Amino acid sequence: MAEAHQAVGFRPPLTSDGGEVELSPPLLQEICLSGLRSWKRHLSRFWKDFLTGVFPASPLSWLFLFSAIQLACFLQLDPSLGLMEKIKELLPDWGGQHHRLRGVLAAALFASCLWGALIFTLHVALRLLLSYHGWLLEPHGVLSSPTKTWLALVRIFSGRHPMLFSYQRSLPRQPVPSVRDTVRKYLESVRPVLCDEDFEGTSVLAREFLRLQASLLQWYLQLKSWWASNYVSDWWEEFVYLRSRNSLMVNSNYYMMDFLHVTPTPVQAARAGNAVHALFLYRHHLNRQEILPTLLMGMRPLCSAQYEKIFNTTRVPGVHKDHIRHLRDSRHVAVFHRGRFFRVGTHSQSGLLSPRALEQQFQRILDDPSPACPHEEHLAALTAAPRDMWAQVRRSLKTQAAEALEAVEGAAFFVSLDSEPAGDTAEPSGDPAASLDAYAHALLAGRGHDRWFDKSFSLIVFSNGKLGLSVEHSWADCPISGHMWEFTLATECFQLGYSADGHCKGHPDPSLPQPQRLHWDLPDKIRLSISLALRGAQALAENIDCRVLPFSHFGRSFIRRCHLSSDSFIQTALQLAHFRDRGQFCLTYESAMTRLFLEGRTETVRSCTREACHFVRAMEDKEKTDPQCLALFRLAVDKHQALLKAAMSGQGVDRHLFALYIVSQFLHLQSPFLDQVHSERWQLATSQIPAQQTHLFDVHNYPDYVSSGGGFGPADDHGYGVSYFFAGDDMITFHISSKKSSTRTDSHRLGQHIGNALLDVAALFPEGQHLKRRAGFREDPDPSPPHHTRGSRAPATTTDF
Repeated sequence: MAEAHQAVGFRPPLTSDGGEVELSPPLLQEICLSGLRSWKRHLSRFWKDFLTGVFPASPLSWLFLFSAIQLACFLQLDPSLGLMEKIKELLPDWGGQHHRLRGVLAAALFASCLWGALIFTLHVALRLLLSYHGWLLEPHGVLSSPTKTWLALVRIFSGRHPMLFSYQRSLPRQPVPSVRDTVRKYLESVRPVLCDEDFEGTSVLAREFLRLQASLLQWYLQLKSWWASNYVSDWWEEFVYLRSRNSLMVNSNYYMMDFLHVTPTPVQAARAGNAVHALFLYRHHLNRQEILPTLLMGMRPLCSAQYEKIFNTTRVPGVHKDHIRHLRDSRHVAVFHRGRFFRVGTHSQSGLLSPRALEQQFQRILDDPSPACPHEEHLAALTAAPRDMWAQVRRSLKTQAAEALEAVEGAAFFVSLDSEPAGDTAEPSGDPAASLDAYAHALLAGRGHDRWFDKSFSLIVFSNGKLGLSVEHSWADCPISGHMWEFTLATECFQLGYSADGHCKGHPDPSLPQPQRLHWDLPDKIRLSISLALRGAQALAENIDCRVLPFSHFGRSFIRRCHLSSDSFIQTALQLAHFRDRGQFCLTYESAMTRLFLEGRTETVRSCTREACHFVRAMEDKEKTDPQCLALFRLAVDKHQALLKAAMSGQGVDRHLFALYIVSQFLHLQSPFLDQVHSERWQLATSQIPAQQTHLFDVHNYPDYVSSGGGFGPADDHGYGVSYFFAGDDMITFHISSKKSSTRTDSHRLGQHIGNALLDVAALFPEGQHLKRRAGFREDPDPSPPHHTRGSRAPATTTDF
């Protein structure tokens, strides 16, 4: 998602006067600290590890083993082959009357040792099994005999009832790829976008890097991979996110949308009540580890470490580096409405408040006529300011308004009760497309001062009952918040539900205290900073151009009938759409997960391949036939699939090069090759939002009741951010963003090209011949950019999408 912007913006950390910040710890010390942080995280979860980390065994299995040993002793059998007698001899002699007690203790100690040995063996066996990635390299929909055997063994060693963190200690560590393979793949990825002269210069730099520096940098990475849980993830979090000094708004946040065309209730307080209650139910399941771990193919577990920081988490600004503050518990939410802040308790002595009681509390806030204090209305704009500025102001705020600041930063999450409607009919013009675009913009940036961007996520409830989520990116990636959001929408709508008059079910609780209004004592110097931050946030918000494209001509089911990967299908079509928009190819960033490994996060798939470029050129060549284009399209899809699988299995390019670059910075080694790699611009940043809990939604009987995905800001000032979500089987929702200040980009224009490109690609298949006729194409009266060469296959219309 938004990580593409952060990755593009990554540079050596700078001070406020532009000088480079010294990475103070020596490299070996930093590697040591990285490992110690990993072990600290493991020890902090010791109790959870005791309950679930011994998976696939459980504490009850120890009792069963001990009972079996006692039964064998009763039958005068010795399953320990004399070991229990040896243990008895080592125990203190408490007298003859305690002889039987010594026997029981010896049996317990022997059972514990045997139990631990069995668990360790199972862990090692499962880790070795999970290190196998041959299944990723097999053709789509085909399983070889070794893979079938592997699946059977994983099923045997995985146990029957895994909990969320059950697999954590069995996951393999992310491997460090061969540096020569990484450089070779990098050169292959940039060949389509470089001229011959530039490519030759890059190749020379690459050869010099391999000859002079690569082996030393690689050695340090290997050392870190042996000691720390993951050789790259902690550096990725620190240097790409926490050391970034840019505004979080647009640059490091992304949004998730509500149901596209339906709103369960128009009552704002009721929707907030059910949604907040559903979110706390999710937190309850999370704390009890009742959320099932995500399994690929129903068998291969993914790392669950990122789930730990969903709630009670705030990104605290620092002058040179932010840090993530996570609390063990929080029993309130911070609420913003019409420039005022409130603290709303979510629990009573008997537990979580009912949805109707929460609705009552939110309605009290909506009915409160008190005005905002001077500058309080725009206070949250500070969280959208550059991080070093916000860090300095926060120091003063912490002394002047410590209680109010703690109420916000210590909340389980942030709630914004907006005064405006949103959704597909919210615009006064009644234009659904314009309303969806405004809806996306409101979730991504708001008005610049009505979101607390430091919180792990903010729940946004509009005046017409529409919902949305704004998520800060550093603590976790999109699939984690997406999983929570799917549960929230399904629970608040289908399980909790609403009464006939649109209110939450149940009865109010008049005995509840009023929500606590937060008071801020703001000195003049903070007020000046608020004004500066507000101007910057509003300028950034006004510069973002959002487009939401619900593409309903076909979806995942059609792509399956073509026997192709849905993600690779879309990525290749995006190359065609972008070429038609810009008339040239560019580096393309697609986020892929590496959660097959312990504490894995993401890797980049470089989707602009030579095969994709050959396909695009063929589509724009009038002399090429449909069978020729289809053959090239299949080659491009196969190449993308190979890159995606390599990225998922830890054999990608960019994270390895990033880690090598960090090592070079610690060692103060200048590498022209690595400098060039990290100066690249990603003018097309893409991401698929996965649908993970389809069983919660009945898309056949209620096709409108499905999430419409989300989006993020562009990664480059002259580029696009594109995310897509397969809504059911027959719709794809695209979220496109760009900057209005750029004369090269237009989110609406690219959306049109995406729709036309998808239909043109689908028409290449026998199953899709009807799609082009059904779309009712007309010649596009809107002239293309001067550099654009329109092909015969891409007639467009300003009204199709």
